[in-house]
Amino acid sequence: MLCSTLFLGGCSGLFFFPDQVTYVTPDRLNLEYEDVWLDTRDGERLHAWLLPGKPPVKGTVYFLHGNAQNISAHILNVAWLPAEGYNVFLPDYRGYGRSSGKPDLAGALHDVEIGMRWLAEHHAEEPIILLGQSLGGGLAIALASEWTQRQEQPEFHRVIVDGTFAGFRAIAREKLGEFWLTWAFQIPLSWTIPNDYEGIDHIANISPVPIMVIHSTRDPIIPYHHGVKLATAARDPRQFLTTDTPHAATFVLPAYRQAVLEFIEREQEGK
Repeated sequence: MLCSTLFLGGCSGLFFFPDQVTYVTPDRLNLEYEDVWLDTRDGERLHAWLLPGKPPVKGTVYFLHGNAQNISAHILNVAWLPAEGYNVFLPDYRGYGRSSGKPDLAGALHDVEIGMRWLAEHHAEEPIILLGQSLGGGLAIALASEWTQRQEQPEFHRVIVDGTFAGFRAIAREKLGEFWLTWAFQIPLSWTIPNDYEGIDHIANISPVPIMVIHSTRDPIIPYHHGVKLATAARDPRQFLTTDTPHAATFVLPAYRQAVLEFIEREQEGK
């Protein structure tokens, strides 16, 4: 069954595990919020939350979540930011939560660009910080690379990727190789994934926007060597933060929150 499913759907099943369960809403965390709806060019309707920051607002964090569940399961990763003076914009990709459609790589890449264009229209007066975790980090690298190369406005103030793989094809091949049932298919199945968006090939194009790569030495999902490869491939100004938490659990620890705040707020090359 596993092999036939992978052949029918390529390797997209390795990346997308959405659900429609509401785990927690912002008000349960004593956060103000606004429901935002985004219409894509191919007819889908995406749901997002906008969490207003405590005045005076310092910027807006555009948060791209990981591959499972939906924004209501990932909100705890960024629920601390409004108190620090940052708006947080959290969209769900197509097929996640209350967003319509079925998830795939091309669609998710389109969705994150639509989210950025909404921010450019509604929050361009504030610094925009792009924060992606796990799958969201892969999407963030692709978005920031193209946005920067096209010299789109507004520029990103900072880009942060946390627990992210070096490339979509690379991690698919690695994960397929871990199981005896799929080991023999790791090469042909990984070829079904476009190699146009391998983060290791595009992360350098984010410069001169400062980028922080975060990765845990104890990450059991995306091994630490992926973070090392991304940090090595990035261009200055860059920072590599090595952590010691489970996958996508960086912001449980106040010390790592503070390190990210210092990176965002540091005066660097006029940004």
